[in-house]
Formats: sequence, structure tokens, C-alpha cells
Amino acid sequence: MSKVIKILGTGCPKCKSMTAVVSDVIAENNINATVEKVEDIMEIMKYNVMTTPALVINDVISIKGRIPSKEEVLALLK
Repeated sequence: MSKVIKILGTGCPKCKSMTAVVSDVIAENNINATVEKVEDIMEIMKYNVMTTPALVINDVISIKGRIPSKEEVLALLK
């Protein structure tokens, strides 16, 4: 089953770094997932997130306010 991953952030350098880390983990481990960037502040606020970037996996907020390591992302996606 494909995972739905959303990266919440307004396009700042940290948000771009998180997007790169998540994309690398998915590619390197052949994980079936779709990645969606959410940059609209009103949409981000629906998740009640005050610090970006945030990582949402299947509508569950997994990480917020920091850039995770590749190992951490892989553990969340397993």
C-alpha cells in the first residue's frame, strides 16, 4: 500500500532539506509513497503546526520543526 507523505513548509531552506532527505530515502529503499509539498499557510495551519518543516505520514504528524536524519525517516516509513 502506498504511503502518503506531506511535507509542510513555506519553501524555506529547512523545508527544502527535509524534502531532499525524504525523497532520497524513498528512492534508495524503493518505498511505495507519494510526496506532496504543502506550502499554503492556511493548509499548514489545519494540521495545527506552528514550526516548520513538518513531516506528515498518512495524515499523522511525525516530525515538526527540524530536519530528520535519513535513518529516522526510514524507520518512520517501515
